Amino acid sequence: MGLEHKNVTFADHNRGRAPIEQLLRQATHTLAEAGIENPRREARLLLQHVLGLSPEQMLAFSPRSAVEPVGYLEVVARRARHEPFAYITGQKGFWTLDLAVSPASLVPRGDTETLVSCVLDHMPDREAPLSVLDLGTGTGCILLAVLSEYPQAWGVGVDINPQAAALAAGNAVRCGLAGRAAFMAGSWMAALAPEARFDLILSNPPYIPSHDLTELMPEVRHHEPVRALDGGRDGLDAYRLLCADLPARLKPGGVGVFEIGIGQEAALRALAAENNLDVTEVRADFEGIARAVVMRLRPI
Repeated sequence: MGLEHKNVTFADHNRGRAPIEQLLRQATHTLAEAGIENPRREARLLLQHVLGLSPEQMLAFSPRSAVEPVGYLEVVARRARHEPFAYITGQKGFWTLDLAVSPASLVPRGDTETLVSCVLDHMPDREAPLSVLDLGTGTGCILLAVLSEYPQAWGVGVDINPQAAALAAGNAVRCGLAGRAAFMAGSWMAALAPEARFDLILSNPPYIPSHDLTELMPEVRHHEPVRALDGGRDGLDAYRLLCADLPARLKPGGVGVFEIGIGQEAALRALAAENNLDVTEVRADFEGIARAVVMRLRPI
């Protein structure tokens, strides 16, 4: 039985009310056949999204409760094509924030929260009036998470994609941080005034080697922006620019924190040394993979 035939039956339920258990059973089967991990959980979360319910409200329904699943077929079909779950729902949690997401930017990932934890440890004064720069800001997740922890700090996010910069600006409003965050479209530090200096410079740049892009999971390979992933032949193109510019952009005592990919620690240490920077920490994510590199200017 092909997917098209199954969708005809499924579509019938979208014309009227249908029991939750039946909808979930059919959606789970569709997602499982498409190779989606945890298909039952995703089917349930998608139904919760379509019905506009909180998790508590969803639990209050009996499996035999009849609902009007308008649009459920469409979102299940999108997920079966491996469109990222967050693009379908339009939101993603990061740190303590609830952020809007779109195909203009990568979906925020839990691994990236490692950068925020580094900042908290290396800049322990939460009341410091830090100036923060986030390069390749995407959704603005890193910058906004840091600003949420430092109430006196302010920051600038830069992204080469104007749609991503607009998305991040919207997230600043969404999180109540618009008064302390500004976003602009531009290429790395070239977007800034020559005299601009910062206490903290953050980045999660493209770091996947070009030849590895075809090996990424389909959610990433077919749906997330390639420009935010492709790090060039060896995955280090962005880091060469960032490390070269960092010494001129950090204030005295300032810190740079960059996300890195698997196996890139040694290369980042070498680039740091070439540019008069000391790597003061390399921190692993929850899976034990080196994920965040902390840099400071080397003492003269």
